Amino acid sequence: MTLSKRASAASARKNRRASAAPALSYRISVLNAHAHLFAITLTIDQPAARQRVGLPVWIPGSYLVREFSQHLQHLQAIQGAEPVPLRQIDKHQWEITAAPGQPLELHYEVYAFDASVRTAYLDAHRGFFNATSLCLRVADQEDQPHALVVEPGEFTTGWQVATGLPAKDVDAAGFGRYEAAHYDELADCPFEMGHFWSGEFVARGVPHRFVVSGAGAWVDFDRLLADTQRICETQIGFWHGDQSPPFQNYLFMLYASADGYGGLEHRNSTALICERSDLPRLADSSSTPAPALKATDGYTTLLGLISHEYFHTWNVKRLRPAEFKRYDYTGENYTELLWFFEGFTSYYDDLMLRRAGLIDDAAYLNLIAKTINQVHQTPGRQVQSVAQASFDAWVKYYRMGENTPNATVSYYTKGSLVALCLDLTLRSEGHSHLDAVMRELWQRSEGGPIREADIARALKRLGKRSYERELRDWVHGTADLPVVALLEAHGAKAKEEKAPLAQKLGLRVTEKDGIALKTVLRGGAAEAAGMAAGDEWLGVEFAPAKRGQAAEAWRVHKLDEVAGLRGRREQLTAVIARDKRLLRCKLTWPAESHTVRLQVGEAAKLKPWMA
Repeated sequence: MTLSKRASAASARKNRRASAAPALSYRISVLNAHAHLFAITLTIDQPAARQRVGLPVWIPGSYLVREFSQHLQHLQAIQGAEPVPLRQIDKHQWEITAAPGQPLELHYEVYAFDASVRTAYLDAHRGFFNATSLCLRVADQEDQPHALVVEPGEFTTGWQVATGLPAKDVDAAGFGRYEAAHYDELADCPFEMGHFWSGEFVARGVPHRFVVSGAGAWVDFDRLLADTQRICETQIGFWHGDQSPPFQNYLFMLYASADGYGGLEHRNSTALICERSDLPRLADSSSTPAPALKATDGYTTLLGLISHEYFHTWNVKRLRPAEFKRYDYTGENYTELLWFFEGFTSYYDDLMLRRAGLIDDAAYLNLIAKTINQVHQTPGRQVQSVAQASFDAWVKYYRMGENTPNATVSYYTKGSLVALCLDLTLRSEGHSHLDAVMRELWQRSEGGPIREADIARALKRLGKRSYERELRDWVHGTADLPVVALLEAHGAKAKEEKAPLAQKLGLRVTEKDGIALKTVLRGGAAEAAGMAAGDEWLGVEFAPAKRGQAAEAWRVHKLDEVAGLRGRREQLTAVIARDKRLLRCKLTWPAESHTVRLQVGEAAKLKPWMA
């Protein structure tokens, strides 16, 4: 067969597959919103004689085995209106004895009461789910077309449905049939259900929809839409110039809660959570133009989250680690490249706010200073490289404990500083910049899997020299980065300020009902005194300053009280409670420590980088 005939035959097979009815279909309904139960029916048109099915143990983008099967119950298999045998073969997989050639139905329920972006949630007011939490994978049929029908019911009166999955036959509210080309696409399109606000805009010719649940009428939705549109247009222009992006539509799903925060990226959508107080208020935006944003604004934090997840549309969902070429949903998927895919995205999220004109130079430098201080206040940066942190995400980053800051470093924060250092180094040498490196990687990989060698190759080609030393020291080493010197060379002015008292003492605490020690940082004064995470700091004692004077003992509820009572004394005894025992820890007051504050120095030098 000639090449053209083979291509025509392949095209015909592809068209037949595209037009064929999906061989796998799910019907999802709300069984009992008050009990937080979804009901799911999976129909397999052509089951194997020993058909295996399984629920994923993790969701791409969140690197932790979460054991979604723990919430699955009442699994039953029916064929020809009769029950058929099934057995569980491990923690998340089952095997059904079926007659080949005859449709097989699986009926089950899933408990959904996790309000995060990673799983599923259901109550009488709202529903949300990722397919990885609700939809069993059918072994050896993952590449077949999948259909998903969201059914209305007694609990969903007045509800709407929003998803990035292509709709095939839905009503005005969004209930009905959706189709995915394969399981990966199904898993990559979460659903939002309930009473929510919905708005639309167009960015570079592409329709975008934004839905918000959990918010009140006081929200300035027009401002939220307009600012998000500027972010999207800036990022599409960054990657493609005047060309179209690799998606035909995009959906933002935001849940406003009392105290939540987070996001999870998808190929043409993202699920977000923010605090309600972070949303722009109509009263705050009554002036024209709207007041400038500051680095400390909750709304700036929300826009940074929106920018971060949208940038992932390119950097991790398409341009991705070679190890993620095909996801394995049954266990950990290891890579050393999260410093690039999460860290570089963290670098560009705030930079895109600056380039979109949503924050000014001073606010952007404040955000960078915050990241610098976060990294420098983490002793684990001297223990673990960002490459190691990437590989260990499954057991360290997503399993944070009291010792996490001492043992690991965030590939988000230090990864973003690696990106900043590479960008400013490229610019200082006058050959290129990181923007060009990102576009080079996109174009040469055709938006597909890459390895660290590809990053090194792009840096070398555009930077006109090898960057192996920087990658060795900054990515695979634990030495501090030359970030402040590079910033000062590009127009920023660095100033040292006194560190907060907790940082000075080597502590991370909460002070809601007294001083509770969350973390004792490695090498700090509190550790030297014998204090430990979980302790409650009850009081302080001071020895007599002179003979004949009485000793002092004081109850304390906040760290500032400790500093006030100390005066100029260098020694004190901390009275702490541990396991209901009162202990005394002799504390030597430490010398001053400092944080970095960045200011605009030479604006002309900043402009080529930030603009």
